[in-house]
Amino acid sequence: MKNVTDPFVALGYWPSAGSFGFNTDILATNPINLSVVIGVLIFFGKGVCVNDLLDNRKQRILNTIRNSEELRGGAIEQLEKARARLRKVETEADQFRVNGYSEIEREKLNLINSTYKTLEQLENYKNETIQFEQQRAINQVRQRVFQQALQGALGTLNSCLTNELHLRTISANIGMLGAMKEITDY
Repeated sequence: MKNVTDPFVALGYWPSAGSFGFNTDILATNPINLSVVIGVLIFFGKGVCVNDLLDNRKQRILNTIRNSEELRGGAIEQLEKARARLRKVETEADQFRVNGYSEIEREKLNLINSTYKTLEQLENYKNETIQFEQQRAINQVRQRVFQQALQGALGTLNSCLTNELHLRTISANIGMLGAMKEITDY
């Protein structure tokens, strides 16, 4: 097993001839090169890399916060607009409700008034019909009474009148008609 310090010991065996060349021994050169490169990067690049990474991260966080604030502001604005629209719609709904109730009340009053008018007209028609029927009944009774009286009078006349009395009555009536004719002619 090889010792860990073997590659560094191998540095002492390099010829110092002043020539430049490639060492093809991968196991000997890679750890040295890597440690030198990493050391240089850490020493010189530490501030640049870490500061750049922190600045970039800080900038991204600030951008995210700024975007979030803008979105929050837009959301609050939209919320206020939605609340205003909701209040407006609620006000309109209340107006429609009030108007609807007043319209219903107005229609109810109109219906009640028209029903009263219709009932009044029906009452008038009823009264007119009753008067008409009463008048008709009275006329029928009058006609019956008149017919019965006429029949009774004819019966009495026929039983009381003799032919001679009958002829004298007819002659007297003809005489009266003739006298009336003479009066109207003058």
